[in-house]
Amino acid sequence: MTSRETPVRVGVFGLLGSGNLGNDGSLEAVLGYLRARHPEAVVDALCGGPEAVTAKFGIPATRLHWNRAEYRTASRAGAIASKGLGKLVDAVRTAAWVRRHDVVIVPGMGVLEATLPLRPWGFPYSLFLLCASGRLLRTRVALVSVGAATIGSRPTRALVRWSGRLAAYRSYRDDQSRDAMRAMGVDTARDEVYPDLAFSLPTPDARVPSGPPGRVCVGVMDFHGGNDDRARGEEIHRRYLDGTIRFVRALVEEGRPVRLLTGDECDASVVAAILEAVDSPLVTAAEPASLADLMRETAAADTVVAVRYHNLICALKTGTPALAVSYAAKSDALMDRMGLGAYCHPAREVDADRLLEQFRALEKRSAELRQVLAERNLAAARRLEHQFNSLSAALFPAADHAHALREAP
Repeated sequence: MTSRETPVRVGVFGLLGSGNLGNDGSLEAVLGYLRARHPEAVVDALCGGPEAVTAKFGIPATRLHWNRAEYRTASRAGAIASKGLGKLVDAVRTAAWVRRHDVVIVPGMGVLEATLPLRPWGFPYSLFLLCASGRLLRTRVALVSVGAATIGSRPTRALVRWSGRLAAYRSYRDDQSRDAMRAMGVDTARDEVYPDLAFSLPTPDARVPSGPPGRVCVGVMDFHGGNDDRARGEEIHRRYLDGTIRFVRALVEEGRPVRLLTGDECDASVVAAILEAVDSPLVTAAEPASLADLMRETAAADTVVAVRYHNLICALKTGTPALAVSYAAKSDALMDRMGLGAYCHPAREVDADRLLEQFRALEKRSAELRQVLAERNLAAARRLEHQFNSLSAALFPAADHAHALREAP
């Protein structure tokens, strides 16, 4: 198929437009790739927040679930029946949507992991429907720079394993993700590892006005542990919040301006709790609407301390030394790959005193680490360029051949 024939129909799929800036940043990266390499493609989405996706990215979008209360707990018989019916309706709706496309891309995100609370019949089931429909209807489904982790729940693990097996293309954002899929029974011999898609987004202008001297960005999260921590989720949350409040208070006592960052709408409650506990004009809260907004915040900081994965990416991409309050192996892997592996702290066991020690050690090496980050970011950009070349060859072979002929000397 060439650009002179029927345009390639491309679908993007995921929990997009639902308030998570990292997910939307991954979509932005893929749309940038499609517009640069395949401008003839006609793109639409099947996603969690279709209205937000259309308003923000200018593409048509369809709601992922027929049942609008999909992610609310169902206790009454009517609500339970509606959820059950929704699963059947979604199977038909997903297949009908997939059938209208030549290619479907799942842009990044941790779609093959359960590092946060997750039910098998929620998103894992939706992803399985997508990949199974793609195989049955001969629509190529690509899982692009996705995150994965070994999953304890047998139903969730089975759905994730079959989703991986049925996809036409798979790449991962770190080695641990590929290893996890291999451990869960997926043949990963031909699968590649690339940086997170957010590393392909534009970096804010280096001339952005700096924040107050000594500003520290503290990225927060409504953290209650992972899928296997449900029984003690409140205890984990309280420990994380108490440790973070103590850390912020200690910075303020030293006269450091603190800027609180979020990555999802649900994090607002944590921001409110910190602002109430640390009543100081030195503590302010950002209201980012995109990863670009987050990057501008991190670029203006001396140092970043963050828990959400894409808050860390924004800091690292802008060359700002960062300390990860890590809730999953993906954060440790990211920090190690970017040369900051020594600066990780467990989110489940936040110790404010130890966190302060690590923070001060990080700041002592700030100039050196900024140089390291500049080098690692160049390497990430080169790897993602390779990823996009491979993706075009796998998903758009005719268009990619035409592009190569146009670029040839």
